[in-house]
Amino acid sequence: MMTPIRDLPENVLGVHASGTVTADDYTAVLIPSVEATLKQQDHIRLLYELGNDFSGFSPGAMWMDTRMGLAHWSAWEKVAVVSDIGWIRNTMKMMRPLLPGEIKLFHNDELPAAKQWLTH
Repeated sequence: MMTPIRDLPENVLGVHASGTVTADDYTAVLIPSVEATLKQQDHIRLLYELGNDFSGFSPGAMWMDTRMGLAHWSAWEKVAVVSDIGWIRNTMKMMRPLLPGEIKLFHNDELPAAKQWLTH
């Protein structure tokens, strides 16, 4: 499941992932938020929090993530990934050089630092 994070500055979009994230989560939560943000500004700063209760992505969610990323390739300015989950952190470390914009990893207890990094 994916839920919006509401207590963020206007120029930062945030989502919290828990359980299994599905294509429906992208369709209902993330994609509309990205589209609305891009109507207001040229770039996206994303806080993506994957807590310890996150269990994975469905194949449809992985496809939606890829499609969304490619559709807005040049829009990603900063992405903060907040997670203590090893495979998420390892995957992001491997993918970081291939992805646009700045991507930085934070541990769960560094959520305030992630928010601060995104605003500067």
